[in-house]
Amino acid sequence: MVTLNLGVCHYILDHIYGAFVHRMRLAPPFFSAGWGGPKLDLLEKMTKQLLSQGLVEVAAQRWPPRIIQPLWKTVWESRTSRLQEGIFKTPCDEELLNALPIESYTARVAFLTPKYVPSHNMACVVHLAGTGDHSFERRLRLGGPLLKYNIATMVLESPFYGHRRPKLQHGAKLLCVSDLLMLGRATIEETRTLLYWLETEAGFSKTGVCGLSMGGVHAAMVGSLHPTPVATLPFLAPHSAAVAFCEGILKHGTAWDALRRDVQSVGMTIEEVRERMRSVLSLTDVTQFPTPKCPSSVIFVAATYDGYIPKHSILELQQAWPGSEVRWVTGGHVSSFILHNDAFRRAIRDSLDRLP
Repeated sequence: MVTLNLGVCHYILDHIYGAFVHRMRLAPPFFSAGWGGPKLDLLEKMTKQLLSQGLVEVAAQRWPPRIIQPLWKTVWESRTSRLQEGIFKTPCDEELLNALPIESYTARVAFLTPKYVPSHNMACVVHLAGTGDHSFERRLRLGGPLLKYNIATMVLESPFYGHRRPKLQHGAKLLCVSDLLMLGRATIEETRTLLYWLETEAGFSKTGVCGLSMGGVHAAMVGSLHPTPVATLPFLAPHSAAVAFCEGILKHGTAWDALRRDVQSVGMTIEEVRERMRSVLSLTDVTQFPTPKCPSSVIFVAATYDGYIPKHSILELQQAWPGSEVRWVTGGHVSSFILHNDAFRRAIRDSLDRLP
């Protein structure tokens, strides 16, 4: 009974947080500027072409990715470790680059490494941003304790976030639905390029990719498309963005009226608008992606009382990728961010250990 009550408390905490952030309208909701017009049409067309051609085939055609040469500066260094920050031009193709806001053209990363350890004796994991994670600090705190296991951490600042946020955007509240798809496409391209740089230029023996929530969806996509085995760690992540915005708490932070007006269809109901959202965001369904090269190194960490991500969404992705593992932590979406970093770190270590 005590466990049940604690579980309910975690679930309620998610809803209290969601009510404060989304229902009280202290900030504009998601997609207050509508669907994105021609940009959404372009992204839908591009994604459908990818799916029709076959994701594996397209990914192979685009490999190796464009070479990047990050410009590095040292932020600090101690007796045993070093933190650097680097910038590079996003490697997205011209069509996607023209759709991105100019602020997102330059990518930023933080790179936390042990000193005096050869890279071929180390692993490195790229940490991707969850919704609202504009800075490097939280992900560096997650990765920091892994240094003693010779696991380095690279943190990517997402397009539309941090220094890459468009001037008119308030916080994490993307202006258009097309922005969400552009954020994902650019993040995937940049992460694939970073993994290639880590493996071929920096010489790391093993690599991985992880992320919380939205970052977990992107991590799953990157792990799926990587041509060689890579540790893949989606944390508290749905199988599709449609789940988060149409079923979870984020539906209360979405500008459904603005989206209905933008459709310009007389008499369209809010429910019909939500169905269109489901259709558009089905393009982010990771169950349509191929199984990663080493399924045993795919570890999902999910929360038992998650108010943002329903259990069925986690299980759908695990079933789509036979050989992957789901680990459950007791908590909600918000509390698990705070309470279960050790479980995330253990999953990272185990996933890397399972790589050939």
